[in-house]
This record gives sequence, structure tokens and C-alpha cells, in this order.
Amino acid sequence: METLLFTLRENGLALIFTNVLLEQLGLPLPAIPTLILAGVISVDGTLSPVTVLGTALLASTFADLAWYLAGKYHGHRVLALMCRVSLSPDSCVRQTESTFGRYGVLSLLFAKFVPGLSTIAPPLAGATGVSVTQFIIANTFGAFLWAGAGIGMGMIFYRQIDTVLNFLTQFGAGAGMLIGALLAVYIAWKWFDRWRFLRALRLARISVSELYELMEQGAEPVILDVRSATIREADKRMIPGAIAVDFDNLDVLFESLPPDREVIVYCSCPNDVSAAKVAKALHAKGLVRVRPLAGGIDAWINAGYTSASLST
Repeated sequence: METLLFTLRENGLALIFTNVLLEQLGLPLPAIPTLILAGVISVDGTLSPVTVLGTALLASTFADLAWYLAGKYHGHRVLALMCRVSLSPDSCVRQTESTFGRYGVLSLLFAKFVPGLSTIAPPLAGATGVSVTQFIIANTFGAFLWAGAGIGMGMIFYRQIDTVLNFLTQFGAGAGMLIGALLAVYIAWKWFDRWRFLRALRLARISVSELYELMEQGAEPVILDVRSATIREADKRMIPGAIAVDFDNLDVLFESLPPDREVIVYCSCPNDVSAAKVAKALHAKGLVRVRPLAGGIDAWINAGYTSASLST
């Protein structure tokens, strides 16, 4: 802890800028502890809280604007990348998509306080057509609230935090090793939980070529697109005849599905996670002939099959 405080006192602004930038780019390096410590040492005048806040806003804007532009010009490809790097078992981070879909650009005001939403909100904003002016205004204000909260906590509770730091300092390198070990255990557990989740969802999948053959033979399979509304808005490609489904309304969906026809479920997630979850839930309700589509919409398009376009 003494080392971190010394580094902050000597190279505070550079450390704050780097930490905030890397966190907003998606690395698991939380910046709030650094901002809180910056608030603590700003009380004695070592750093100006206004300068610290400005540095954090600048770093956040650089990272978030890069994600926004990536989402704007590369759409679903960037969102698929976000799925792949997520530690969450539900790789499509559906909950964060749903939050953004519900509040739109206003979600940027509180996005940085919500795990997951902080990283995925900027590319979602770009992919769904939020204007750059709206994005910069809302995102900057949200970053102001987030960074200001961290710095403010350090300034208000600096006496208590200083007591804690002095206590941890007594343990020397052991405290840093313990914190690092806990962080490593947390990341390892998240990856293990994700692996276990995916293993449990290894249902019999249908390939895109098999689905195409069913359609060509006139079998008329029921095809369900279980991507979130936000993702469908960003990526309007659909398998011809597919039905857009509300992931959270499976009871109503189940009642409308014919039990004598094949039901194929697809998404745009790595490992077909959302599709597998829906297929598993429908199977548990008694629908036997339901399978996830291996590779989802991307595998369908990459195989050269035609796609419908979601009407706007």
C-alpha cells in the first residue's frame, strides 16, 4: 500500500489516466480504488481533486469513444467480441443488453456503476445509432458522476481510509500478495463457472446445413431468434422465417409452439449459450423436438445461405 501511495504522489495523474483507460477498455483493473486513494491524498494538497477528475474524464472519454466508434462502424462483430471476452457465464451479457434497451442513451448516466454495462454500453450505443453528440454528453456526465463518487469518497472518509491503509501497511508485502491472490481466485472461479455452465448446456445441436435441408424438404421447422432486441436492432440479419422471441416470456412462447414440428433456436453468442438456455428451458417444459443451431446466425451467413432483413 505504501508503494501505491508513493506512486500516486509521484506519478499520480499518469497512474490515474492509465488505470481508468485500461478499465474502460475492458481489462479487469478496477479504477475506483485508485480514485479513492487519489481523493485521500488530495486532502493534503498533493493532488488537485479537479485535476484528478479531469484526468479520469479524459481517459474514460478516450476509451469509451473508441468502443462507441467500433460499435458504430462494425456493429455485431464488436458485440460478438464483447461476448467472447466476457467472464460472465451468459456470454451474450443479456442483462446488460436489456438494461441498455430499456433506458437507451440514459443508461450511460449510470452505466459505470453497473458491472458489465460499463464496458458494453459504449459499443451498444454506437451499434444502435445513438448520435456522437448524444453519446459524448451522456457518457461524459456519467463518467463525471462515477469518477467524482470515487474521489469524493476518498476526500470524505480520508481519516478512516488512512487508518485502514496504516493497518495494511503493517503486513507489508503480505497484504499485496493477499489482495493479488484473492483477485486471481475470483477470475479463476469466474472462468471455471463459465466452463461448468457451458458443459451443462451441451445439448444435441443442429448444424446450419441440416437446418437448410429441413427447410428445403418442406419440413417447416419453427425457427426462433432469441437474440435481445438491442442486438437485433444492431444486426438486422435473420434466418428466413425466423420468429423474434422475448427471452423472458418463455411461458407464452411454449403455449404457441406446435409439438409435432422441429423447433430450432439460434442466437449470436459464442457457444450458442442463449440458444442452449432457451432450448433447455423449452425441453424441460415438455417440448422434445427442440435444438440450438450450432454457430447461430454467423454460421448461417458464413455458410453462404441467404438471410432475411429485420424491418425497421
